[in-house]
Amino acid sequence: MTDATMKADDLPEIAPPRSQWRDVWAQFRNHKGAMIGLAVLVVIVLFVFIGPLIWRIGPEQMPTDALTLIRSKNLGPSWGHPLGTDQLARDELARLMAGGKISIAVGLTAMTLSISLGTLVGVLSGYFKRLDGILMRLTDLFLALPLLPLLLVMVMLFRDTIAHVLGLEAGTFILIVSAIGVTSWMQCARVVRGEVLALKEREFVLAAKSIGTPPRRMILRHILPNVLSPVMVAATLGIANAIITESALSFLGLGFPPDFPTWGRLLYDGVDLMQDNPGLVIWPGVAISLTVLSVNYIGDGLRDALDPRIRGR
Repeated sequence: MTDATMKADDLPEIAPPRSQWRDVWAQFRNHKGAMIGLAVLVVIVLFVFIGPLIWRIGPEQMPTDALTLIRSKNLGPSWGHPLGTDQLARDELARLMAGGKISIAVGLTAMTLSISLGTLVGVLSGYFKRLDGILMRLTDLFLALPLLPLLLVMVMLFRDTIAHVLGLEAGTFILIVSAIGVTSWMQCARVVRGEVLALKEREFVLAAKSIGTPPRRMILRHILPNVLSPVMVAATLGIANAIITESALSFLGLGFPPDFPTWGRLLYDGVDLMQDNPGLVIWPGVAISLTVLSVNYIGDGLRDALDPRIRGR
């Protein structure tokens, strides 16, 4: 008895199993581009959300005196206005922060709608054979549509109606987010469908079917957790696409109203004054480029980290 106890005490301790998300973070941390992109994105988010608490000038604040207003138009960088002023003597730094809030909010909300639709269509199409043909032909139909002209038509037709019901700002936000989300779910749906078709032939799914697991429980417990990786990667890329699409709409003058600044709207307002005050175009353009690049690098790092075939290399 004593010998058995001593032998048991001499056995080496078994290390606890490693967490999958810890392995994912370790792989993601080794991706230099993804870490730089994450750092840049954190700085941008802090800039647009924490910056207004420090920089107290409002985005629509203008001098009340007529002479001061005239003298304060289109100023270059200074201590009082680090990024200068626009054609109405409004502080460009404050407008850049306010525009970033709206652009990032549009990107996140439109991405959520797009990923939700794409995941739903992809899972239903891949799991239920009778729905596959209908849903995939619907996906092909949306892929064949010219998206930018379709968005322009949707905004022109429904902007006034929705603005009359919900208000100009809220109505425009909901319309643009819905339009972008409804027209950008197709790639996610095809990726998810391919993953579901492969998962249906795996042993654990066949074993769950053999014991009578209902389809709803099968999808929620076995299918969806295993398609999380491509969905997360598609989500990061969806944010960048939504920001670019919103910027394009605002640049064409069909996005948010002039007193509701976004980065795309700032570009649109600064085009006519680009030669006299290039900062009106440079700063929002740099903000859009840095945000999109950082999100794309984060998506690249997530794709490598969530792929078990290359994890640990």
